[in-house]
Parts: sequence; structure tokens; C-alpha cells
Amino acid sequence: MNTELFIAKRLFSSKDQNQRLSRRVVRLAVAGISLGMAVMIMAVAIVTGFQSEIESKVNGFASQLQIANYDSNQSYQTSPISSNQSFLEELTQMDGIRHIQKVATKPGMINTEDEIQGVILKGIADDFDWTFFENNKVEGRAIQLDSLRTNDVWISQQLSNMLKLKLGDSFRMYFLNQNETVPRIRKFEVGGIYRTGLEEFDRMFVLIDIRHVQRLNSWKEDQISAFEIYLNNADEVDKKEYQLRDLILAHLEEDAPLLRVINIKRKFPHIFDWLDMLDMNVWIILGLMVLVAGFNMISGLLVIILERTQMIGILKSMGAANTNVRKVFLYLSAFLVGEGLLWGNLLGIAIGLLQHYFQIIQLDPASYYVDTVPINLSILHLFFLNAGALAITLLMLIGPSYFISRIDPGKTIRFE
Repeated sequence: MNTELFIAKRLFSSKDQNQRLSRRVVRLAVAGISLGMAVMIMAVAIVTGFQSEIESKVNGFASQLQIANYDSNQSYQTSPISSNQSFLEELTQMDGIRHIQKVATKPGMINTEDEIQGVILKGIADDFDWTFFENNKVEGRAIQLDSLRTNDVWISQQLSNMLKLKLGDSFRMYFLNQNETVPRIRKFEVGGIYRTGLEEFDRMFVLIDIRHVQRLNSWKEDQISAFEIYLNNADEVDKKEYQLRDLILAHLEEDAPLLRVINIKRKFPHIFDWLDMLDMNVWIILGLMVLVAGFNMISGLLVIILERTQMIGILKSMGAANTNVRKVFLYLSAFLVGEGLLWGNLLGIAIGLLQHYFQIIQLDPASYYVDTVPINLSILHLFFLNAGALAITLLMLIGPSYFISRIDPGKTIRFE
């Protein structure tokens, strides 16, 4: 039988009214732990929610990896590559590759009666994955990419409001190629409207039949801007980048255009660097909350020890070593910390679920890339938060528990 654990359980469940001071201090300590755990859960859930939501939106627009012409610069006026590449068969069979699609881009200018707006046409083919845009669709239907070139396009709700364009409305676009002085004019019709909340991209991209872009660029039918590659696991993007480079080099043909692999993180570094900076904020919050919880429990433990000096003296007089008595109070502290963590988990998860389902807290998409605070509640995160908070708090209590060794059993019993 674990005697120290048995005594700690009795103390934890005790309703002794003579220990009023310690009970009040302990309640405050437990409340502090609960509040700290709730804050930690929300901090991790919000930051990981931000990262997951924004990464998924950026990847939805541009994919994790792209294979493009080596001569193409950072603009969307690209140099073409052939869609018939010898490495495609091996690429489709590579582990971790979810989808591959052909795209072509072209800068242009939308001109309506009252507004002018520069945009990027993203030409899509029949292999385009509509999942992302269907999930963010406001109205309309997918562009029908059959044998005939269609004039239907998808624009964002932001562009729709800015240019006063509704579903079914027609508009003109102007394009200017290199070495041309007269712009090309094309007329398109709004076939769908989407809204992702990622305003930087919403006001930029217009989905269109890839054959329009090929014709505007004076390209052949098999020429495209890039292959977009989607991964099963976005965390493997750096690993897959090097694998794709090796694959492309292995299939390098003489006199063929050089190809390069574009990592989404390097294409939009300002977004991903900002997301990485959020990790540091979380670690600071977690560290502060754990320290506050630890000092709360230290004060609670010292008060409990002071009010239980008679019990400590009796245990020592009966032959209990200082180590055994310290174990009693450390077990008791573990129960109290566990109680605080339990209430903190309930509070943090409840707040997170309320925000997730009812979107109570709204944000400015222009500043935060999302219109509501995203929440990502993960069982794995909860486990590590609770295990880490419990372990660190108990480690902080080991030092103060040595105060027990200074208590003289003869004096405490005689005093009583």
C-alpha cells in the first residue's frame, strides 16, 4: 500500500473547517491554474487554427509546389513549358502526391463602366481540382471545360462588389503582350463567385478556360505556365521539393527548356514568415502561464504546510522520513493541479467550440487574412499541454517541499 498516496487522498477530500486559510489560498491557486490552462488551450488553438486556415487558402490558390520554366520570373507573365513531360508518369506515381494539374497565367485589366481593376487570369484545364473553390463558392457552377472554349469566368466576391458585377454579367478585359502597342480586348461573363477571405488573393485571381490564356499568349495547345502539385501532407513540402528536382534532372533533355521547382513558402515568404512568427508568441504565452500556475501552487503548498505542521510532526515522530512526508504533499499538489487542469480544459474547450461553431469574434480580413478567429482543437495538443503543465508545475514544487525537513516534530507537537 502506498501510504503517502493514501494520506494525500484523505487530505484532498477533507472538509476540515479549521483549515479555512489554506482552503481559500488553494482555491485561488486552482482557479489560477484553470484560467492559465484555458488561456494556453485558446492560444494554441487560435495560432494553429490561423496557420492551418491561411496555409490551406494559399495552397488552394497556388498549390504547395509548382514546376515552371526556369526563365520565368516572379511575375505572372510566364515563359511557357510543354504539358507533355517525360517525368509525368513517375511524378503521378510518387508517394505523397495528391493531385497534379496544368495552369496558365496572364495579367490583365478588367474595365467596367465605372471601375478599372488589374487582375491575374488563372487558366485551368479539365484536370483542375474544384474542391477548394467549391468549398468557398458563393454562387455559380464550375466552368464547363468541354470541346468548345467557354467565356465563363469565376471572380471573387471582393471583385464582384468592387466592380459591381453580378452572376451572369458581361465585362471586357484588356491585355498587352510584349512588343505590342495595341491591347487585346476580350469579353467574358461571370459564371461563378467565390469568397475565401484571403483578400490579397481574392482581388487578384480570376479563373478562366486555359485556352483563352494560351491564345492571348500566342502559345500552342500543349504549352502551359506550370504544373501545380498538391501533396497529401503539406509538412513534407521541403522534402518533396528536393525529390522533384532530382526527378526533373534525371529526365533533362537536350535543347529542352530548363525547369525549376517553386516552393509555395518561397513564393509568398511574407505570409509564411508571419505565420512562423506566431509560434514564438505562443511559446511566450505558454511560458508565462506555466510560471504563474507554478507560483500560485507554491504559495498554496507553503500555506498548506504551515497549517499542517502538527500532522507533519506526528508523521515524523512515528518514524516517517522527510522524503515520505514530502511525497504526501507532492501527491496532494498533483491532485490540486489536476483539478485545476480539469476545469481549465473544460473552460478552454467550451470557449473554443463556441468560437468554432458560432464565430463570435470577427476579424478584418485585410489585416488577418481571415474574417473570424479560426480554432483548431487537437487531442494531441491538449495531451501535451496538460502533461507539460503538470510536469513543470510539480517540478517547481519540489524545492518548496524541502521546507518540511526544517520542521521539528518535538516543537510542533509540544506547541499544540
